[in-house]
Amino acid sequence: MSAGVMNAMLVRRVQPDYPQIAKIMRLSGTVLLRATIGTDGEVHEIEIVSGNPILAEAALKAVRQWRYRPTLLDGEAVEVETEITVNFVLGSY
Repeated sequence: MSAGVMNAMLVRRVQPDYPQIAKIMRLSGTVLLRATIGTDGEVHEIEIVSGNPILAEAALKAVRQWRYRPTLLDGEAVEVETEITVNFVLGSY
């Protein structure tokens, strides 16, 4: 399912904590995750596709807490796989 559609289904977004070591290193960047959203709207499986490992751990911790409206297919809730992009920009935290 497209990231845009899944963003519209997002009902609870938790911002990741910017790792202190990343701030000291002036590290910013994008983390790409692949996740399975269960029929209950919770993130069930999640893996890192790309991104700095320091930032990726913070992204994983936050995204595990995200909640979505269940995706319906013919009126039945279904599991969906999606990609999630988490941007870390210094100065925005």
